[in-house]
Amino acid sequence: MDPRTILFAACVLFGVAAAGGIVMALIRMGKKTNPPHWIAMLHGFLAAAGVTLLAYVSIYAHVPDKAHYSLLLLLLAAAGGVWMNLGRHQRNMLIPQSIMVGHALLAVAGVALLLLVL
Repeated sequence: MDPRTILFAACVLFGVAAAGGIVMALIRMGKKTNPPHWIAMLHGFLAAAGVTLLAYVSIYAHVPDKAHYSLLLLLLAAAGGVWMNLGRHQRNMLIPQSIMVGHALLAVAGVALLLLVL
């Protein structure tokens, strides 16, 4: 499989994960409660699959530097997502909106940079 196809598949996974992220953000901001755990797990699984594809193609294929920077931004977003899930959500504590927005901004910037590669 060529690198462009793998990058495209990663973008599709990030797009579906983003839809779940938007739903979770609306639940958190609108209802003042954390979203259901299953949405958070599905969101994280899809995003992690996208990061895995991006990491694979970044290591084993020649891709532009923008793809590497995209991976860095998405790994930072993933770290924030793990903290929100394990540090707050699993303990039934409200997820801080500031962390949620930071997570989203990092992810959007990472995916936007990745789209520039395609």
